[in-house]
Amino acid sequence: QVHVVESGGGLVQAGGSLRLSCAASGRTFSNYAVAWFRQAPGKERDFVGAINRGGSRTSYADAVEGRFTISRDNADNTVSLQMNSLKPEDTAVYFCAATNVDIYYVPTRRSEYYYWGQGAQVTVSS
Repeated sequence: QVHVVESGGGLVQAGGSLRLSCAASGRTFSNYAVAWFRQAPGKERDFVGAINRGGSRTSYADAVEGRFTISRDNADNTVSLQMNSLKPEDTAVYFCAATNVDIYYVPTRRSEYYYWGQGAQVTVSS
């Protein structure tokens, strides 16, 4: 199995930027697609974006399309989530998740991911 840990959360003003990182250890990281989900207080854990094993394909939720970018460095066992033009509604705990799938597949459903981090708080003030 693979173990993932998020870092880089914090407090930012609306319109600002933050970069989250997901560091992996354990099995060969390039065998895993990786996604970011987020959960606001009292709400469901929602899909944010995902990247396939090789980093050639990504998928984003409509709410973040054009503002957030996912990238990965398999040599460094990391996936990053660059968040720009942040809005107060982006406030949530952000989770990194990994799953072992076919190389070109980009899973977007929570049920498809088996390995989860503990989460990183992102707070956007208005």
